[in-house]
Amino acid sequence: MPWPRISSGIVAIVLALGMMVLGGWYFTAGFCLIIYLGQLEYFQLARAKDIAPAVKTTLVVSQILLVVSNISPPMADAIFPVAGTFICFYLLFQPKFATIADISASIMGLFYGGYLPSYWIRLRFLGQAEVSNLPLNGFWTTSWQGLDALPIGLTNTLLAFLCIWAADIGAYTIGRWIGRTRLSDISPKKTVEGAVFGVAASVAVAVLGSWYLGWPGWPIAGVALGLLIGIASLLGDLTESMMKRDAGVKDSGQLIPGHGGILDRADSYVFTAPLVYYFVTLVLPLLPK
Repeated sequence: MPWPRISSGIVAIVLALGMMVLGGWYFTAGFCLIIYLGQLEYFQLARAKDIAPAVKTTLVVSQILLVVSNISPPMADAIFPVAGTFICFYLLFQPKFATIADISASIMGLFYGGYLPSYWIRLRFLGQAEVSNLPLNGFWTTSWQGLDALPIGLTNTLLAFLCIWAADIGAYTIGRWIGRTRLSDISPKKTVEGAVFGVAASVAVAVLGSWYLGWPGWPIAGVALGLLIGIASLLGDLTESMMKRDAGVKDSGQLIPGHGGILDRADSYVFTAPLVYYFVTLVLPLLPK
């Protein structure tokens, strides 16, 4: 693996962990920046197809949605349809008549680039208010000996990220080592062997994490979460590859040396966010202890 790819990957992981641990507005601010840059790349792909989405309007309402996700997570669900309506209203009064593609690309930019990722903010928000000990609702622990003092949002977000990392690394490594069967024409370098091992790696990490965190229903809960994350991260990767192929580009951008753009690194996180959030908030409480 090239050194620029390794070094930039390490920097990205360190920054992600720092944001994750601090939580509060620190996590939200960093996430808003990532979403902003990712949406710019998405709209670049749309423009490559001669589509004219409502870029500025979508960027603004997406940032509002992300901020509201920290202030009051349930309100974000109300912001989403209002934001979509506002985007359509804006497109109605453009000098050039908007097309179905313009409207669809704009709403997709809001949904794919703003609403779905907002669930990471909601997940990290869980339990934060009770343990916040820094300005801007941040948190920093004085002891890493146990997990009892850590907010539930931090431990669950960390576990989800570890599952995604395990799936990505496992699929990449095994795919290059023994991968022979092409998974899809959408992404020719992906193999069935790599995909299967990636999902298995996600399941293994989730099972270990659920045991360590003392989740009810262990190990079934871990297996279920690992499968959800492993499959959803793969689908997210293929979805972004499909958009790039349609736009006729290899990478969504060149921001991260050796990796491409923000979307090239964050595609695995888009569809996993709501699945993890609802699994933790709706499914886990129903499982027998």
